[in-house]
Amino acid sequence: MEFPFDLNPLFADRISVLDHNLTPACNAWGRPDAQRQVAMVIDELGRASAKAQKLATPITSAAKMQSNHHRLYLLKIGESNGGRGVAVGFLKVGYKKLFLLDRQGAHVETEPLCVLDFYISESLQRHGYGQQVFNYMLQHERAEPQLMAYDRPSPKFLSFLKKHCSLERCVPQVNNFVVFDGFFREKSGAPPFPDRGSLGCS
Repeated sequence: MEFPFDLNPLFADRISVLDHNLTPACNAWGRPDAQRQVAMVIDELGRASAKAQKLATPITSAAKMQSNHHRLYLLKIGESNGGRGVAVGFLKVGYKKLFLLDRQGAHVETEPLCVLDFYISESLQRHGYGQQVFNYMLQHERAEPQLMAYDRPSPKFLSFLKKHCSLERCVPQVNNFVVFDGFFREKSGAPPFPDRGSLGCS
């Protein structure tokens, strides 16, 4: 997604992490329009994500980011668009208190890290960008994909999780969240997961 301004001063890294402060890169401080431009990028990506998921309203916006303790991982290609960069997509995560059913139908109160929104521009899909931002998020959050919950994942996202993370068998829930086999593993006394130094989906 292209914008009429340079993304590179706003997002210094290929994948930038934003929280409720919508803080632009350090070298963008002093520019009075920097935070407004960051908000514009988030809003446009959020609208595109909602359209792709056929949602009536976006679930990601700058205003919603500012009122929640979520983190947004934004991926850009800095050299595109005449050197002004393009926004490839984003992944939004946050902790949510959920009441879930385990395989035995017992209610479990938990507060896992959740994927709340995930979007890669249609013209840039199938180039590995989704895997890049997802793996970066796992490393940054020190997270295990099977221990996370997924809010209303699209069929594309479910296929992504099956292909790259071997997540296929979900535990049926009555809310909009999806969890997979392994989510309740640590609660059942099973052996711990492998060393977190080798996180990521293949």
